[in-house]
Amino acid sequence: MADKSAQERTEEATPKRREDSRKKGQVPRSKELNTFTSLIAGGATMLVFGPQVVDKLNELLIKGLSFGHEEAFSDVFVSLQMSNAIVIFIVLLAPVLIVTMLAAMISPISLGGLVFSASLVMPKMERISPIKGIERIFSSKSLLELVKAITKFVLVASVTILVISMVLDQILILSLLPITVALSQAGDLVIWCFFGFSSVLVIVVIMDVPYQLWDYSRQIRMTRQEVKDEMKETEGRPEVKSEIRDRQQQAARQRMMTDVPTADVVITNPTHFAVALRYDRHGSGAPTVVAKGRDLVATRIRELAVEHNVVIFSAPPLARALFVSTDINAEIPANLFLAVAQVLAYVFQLQQFRPTQGKRPKPPDDLSVPQDYLNHPMFGAHS
Repeated sequence: MADKSAQERTEEATPKRREDSRKKGQVPRSKELNTFTSLIAGGATMLVFGPQVVDKLNELLIKGLSFGHEEAFSDVFVSLQMSNAIVIFIVLLAPVLIVTMLAAMISPISLGGLVFSASLVMPKMERISPIKGIERIFSSKSLLELVKAITKFVLVASVTILVISMVLDQILILSLLPITVALSQAGDLVIWCFFGFSSVLVIVVIMDVPYQLWDYSRQIRMTRQEVKDEMKETEGRPEVKSEIRDRQQQAARQRMMTDVPTADVVITNPTHFAVALRYDRHGSGAPTVVAKGRDLVATRIRELAVEHNVVIFSAPPLARALFVSTDINAEIPANLFLAVAQVLAYVFQLQQFRPTQGKRPKPPDDLSVPQDYLNHPMFGAHS
């Protein structure tokens, strides 16, 4: 029997799990944030365009009520007046509607991003299942929605009573004012009351948004087994393996280049291959290859050798043999000991040489390299 704790969703979702969830349309959303943003955007737009809207409504009211006896009984006139009034009313409300619609679109995008998923509109049996429906009704999420609805009702009702009690006198005075002045003041009262009702929802939003983010993270959490299975699946893809291999090779080259300054000698082809050797004169091991490369990598090895005063020795057969026979950080094979020893002896003599001592050490010119290395197919283009 599997360990129960291993099946608990205790692991944070991986980037792949989050991306898969997004493809399925599963992203954090807050209806309270959408409602609040839309109301505030609509109220702000009314605050900006409110005076113009009130003036136009005054004109529309005056024009609509100014007609003669014959026009009052004319079907054409009444239809025309109604059509004009509807068009003007739509034009007046257009800025509010557009801004509110944009706010309703931007709000969810800012929280969970823009997502298009066909799975959201596909029919699912669980959506029409009575049992699933009953489970949703009595779920903790439904209970939370009920608590939020009650909280919103209490807050909005409280603010409504408070605001109306504050502006009650102004509302009663409107009936005593001229129609144009009454409309203007009524518009101002409506806008500020609207702001009061909308602003109280910020309390609900402050509680709901963090909860939705937490709930989303909880829903997409993974078990340890799921994390292991995803790692196996991901690392098994050829493109992922190739990328991992490329990164490993790049990291190895970087580490290799940092070891070039510690080398005693760089043996070259002289241009196509370069092999950096290090020998511990106080140890018991053979010389070690600390870096090697061909073409551009070989060029970089030579450049680093020049920068750090590492001796560069041109010996094409030996460079080729070392390149194909020895891995990085490995000791050279026994059949190359003699040739490498001759080179190192020359290098150490060169390091101890002083111009005042007379004749400069002579480089070895007859290095013994087995013919098998020289016949390697890699060297066909560089022979």
